[in-house]
Amino acid sequence: MPTESEAFAVAVAQFAPTDDRSANRDEIERLATLAAGRGARLVVFPEYSSYFTPQPGEDWLDAAEDVDGGEFTTALAALAARLGVHLVAGLIERVPGERRVRNTVVAVAPDAGVVARYRKLHLYDAFGAQESEWIAPGDIDEPELFTAGGLTFGLQTCYDARFPEVTRRLVDAGADVVCMPAEWVRGPLKEAHWRTLTTARALENTIYVAAADHAPPVGAGNSMIVDPMGVEVATIGEATDVALAWVSRERIDAVRRVNPALELRRFGVIER
Repeated sequence: MPTESEAFAVAVAQFAPTDDRSANRDEIERLATLAAGRGARLVVFPEYSSYFTPQPGEDWLDAAEDVDGGEFTTALAALAARLGVHLVAGLIERVPGERRVRNTVVAVAPDAGVVARYRKLHLYDAFGAQESEWIAPGDIDEPELFTAGGLTFGLQTCYDARFPEVTRRLVDAGADVVCMPAEWVRGPLKEAHWRTLTTARALENTIYVAAADHAPPVGAGNSMIVDPMGVEVATIGEATDVALAWVSRERIDAVRRVNPALELRRFGVIER
């Protein structure tokens, strides 16, 4: 196992959030405690960890919270401080004056509160779903990154994995690891899509991707951590559980010496 100076332990935590916000927070605490006990210094939880029902509706408006000072992020910050770990999780964010909410991911650091936030850019209006009916897309702002264990972390969400430029933009901003909370809905070939796209985002950018999905029956499961060579170094399967892997600058640098794809590319990312 790498020494602490060489690597940083990251975990993905997989569970199935419900419409019971208190129970969701309890499960996050249980899984974060389990992951920290195994050595994790950062734990990634799924999209919609604060509140979830299979079909969005008016109840989502009632369940939405503010990022700053909201009950969910306040609880996350307290847990991060108690365990001494960074936590990444998705929540339903209130949008003042809007009849829709935002699908938001936050990163909280021990004794620092929210250090980065990401509002889902590409909404899941596909495979028969219409996420945009209840969710407002995020603005295209400069990526909010944070550092931990000598590495730089970025955030993105679920359906964004189908758009390579989202991850590439984070990498151009300096991300070494992308944390990707998801609620990847099950269906024909969907598990194959999940694994292929998550692996591709890591491989083409020579970074780590830590992807945390909902456990079945609604989510596909298969939360995973993929390394810069496209290797699944940790995978959960269908269970409610945590999986841990060690991420390191040494591995990123070694892969980039063999595969300098970022240096060799001839195209950039532009906004539409």
